[in-house]
Amino acid sequence: MEPLTTAYPLKYSVPKARVFVVFLSMVFCTAVLCLLQLRFFKPKTKDFYSFEIKDSRGRIVSLEKYRGKATLVVNVASYCQHTDKNYIALQDLHREFGPSHFTVLAFPCNQFGESEPGSSQEIEAFAKGNYGVTFPVFHKIKILGSEAEPAFKFLIDSSKKEPRWNFWKYLVSPEGKVVKFWRPEEPIESIKPEIASLIRQIIMKKREDL
Repeated sequence: MEPLTTAYPLKYSVPKARVFVVFLSMVFCTAVLCLLQLRFFKPKTKDFYSFEIKDSRGRIVSLEKYRGKATLVVNVASYCQHTDKNYIALQDLHREFGPSHFTVLAFPCNQFGESEPGSSQEIEAFAKGNYGVTFPVFHKIKILGSEAEPAFKFLIDSSKKEPRWNFWKYLVSPEGKVVKFWRPEEPIESIKPEIASLIRQIIMKKREDL
């Protein structure tokens, strides 16, 4: 007698076509989700005021507090041939145009001729004691190289102009965009019209918003 053999159907086998359709659906859904993420969750574009820096005492502060103002950002040094002339001129600018709609922001740096050797607090005391500055003097930073301060690197990348010495100046709009830059030897009189123009725009916008 021959043994009985029973063939059992493969109940759980899935046709290849169905697998392919499921795969295509998954790919399509993934692509849609990626597009939605790009559309609605795009990373916010950086501007100067979106950065955080350190004050002269090493405390973290946000540049957001200066949004809405025109700011003149300067890499300063205490022992440079441009020190006297520039500190005096910067304080005059701050006194004439600030502090409601304009401020100078000073960033000490020792990378140019090693002309800023002191500590951050010593630098601040030097600027206030000798020139009576009333604008912020921040923590000593690096401007060049891999350790460059991100906020200052933003200014360089935006303007395509890297400082070659102390007292380079970058004018930043109320929205945090670089408007113009000046080298240390350029007269301060050439900066005043640009600052005044930004301040007029700020005042007009405030009036329109009333």
